[in-house]
Amino acid sequence: MKRIALFILTNLAVLLVINITLRILGVDRYVDQSGAINFNALLVVSMIIGFSGSIISLFMSKWSAKMMVGAQVITNPIDPTERWLVDTISRQANAAGIGMPEVAIYDAPDVNAFATGWNRNDALVAVSTGLLHNMSRDEVEAVLGHEISHVANGDMVTLALIQGVVNTFVVFFSKIVGILVDNFLRRGDDRGQYQGPGIGAFVAEIVAQIVFGILASMIVMWFSRYREFRADAGGANLAGRHKMIAALERLKSNHEQSALPQKIAAFGISGGGGFARLFMTHPPLEERIAALRESR
Repeated sequence: MKRIALFILTNLAVLLVINITLRILGVDRYVDQSGAINFNALLVVSMIIGFSGSIISLFMSKWSAKMMVGAQVITNPIDPTERWLVDTISRQANAAGIGMPEVAIYDAPDVNAFATGWNRNDALVAVSTGLLHNMSRDEVEAVLGHEISHVANGDMVTLALIQGVVNTFVVFFSKIVGILVDNFLRRGDDRGQYQGPGIGAFVAEIVAQIVFGILASMIVMWFSRYREFRADAGGANLAGRHKMIAALERLKSNHEQSALPQKIAAFGISGGGGFARLFMTHPPLEERIAALRESR
């Protein structure tokens, strides 16, 4: 549930760092001495930055997730709950045909869990203390099956590829915005040869990259919503359909009773409607429950 948010935040940060570094080093040349844009060179630069951002984010996903939520990896289970958690994930990973993921717990009141990692045999499954305290073992088992299914389905790798394509266009158009702003600021400047973009263009490009990046995240969110139904089906196969439905109903109940619905909605646990739906990482719980009940 935090998986997409963590990945997008890391990706945006990496993307900005790469873009700024290339600009400082002066190796992102795509405007000739006359000030004309070489669109082929610009597209190549945009692809390099875009896919570098998503691939680096993918390889950093486990590390960044642990740092951001303070997850503690279970190396030697110290109580029955930790032992049960490790054993359940081990059994499900074996059934799904993937390598044993790292298992972690992080301290948070929200009912949440996520899986991340650069490949299906080197993943991380983390659960919140809130999830362990507010769900039965059958419900937790279903949530774990859902997360293991994300790993087995290769969702993080596919997400990285989609993010790379999205990043490419975000960088491409943000650089064009920077060039247009630079041309506007240089009106009436007759100093001869083009000396490269100024600080105004640089600031405009970074602002445009952030804005376009947020808007483009709608594509990533759509992919995330689409994959949730498949992960729900995978969780039902690993833990049982009735357990998966019960887990989703528990999430729905917790949301309805929560004093902090906006915080929960931000992580995509519950559904919504209208324009806000475009930025949801998860479909509404009612739709997910209905899909499982209709499946046979």
